[in-house]
Amino acid sequence: MSSSSALGKRGGGGGEAGGILASFSRSSVAAQGREAAAMAKKLLRSTGKAAWIAGTTFLVLVVPLIIEMDREQQLNDLELQQHALLGAPPPPAPAK
Repeated sequence: MSSSSALGKRGGGGGEAGGILASFSRSSVAAQGREAAAMAKKLLRSTGKAAWIAGTTFLVLVVPLIIEMDREQQLNDLELQQHALLGAPPPPAPAK
């Protein structure tokens, strides 16, 4: 048995099965599938870009703000501790 006859029996030698696959790849269902895959790729790429922009903006703008607010709170707590140790009444909390 030659290798080409073995391929033909399994459908890999371009026989009838190759014709079915070729006709399916030219069908409208396959074309719609390729179009959907291309649109999904574009959507994922734009979503990734948006996530990158949001993440870097958060790191540049929000994280320093959080650090500064924490530092301010620690300073206020330290002042309250010092006033408590010295026996003076704590200063009134600033109105927000």
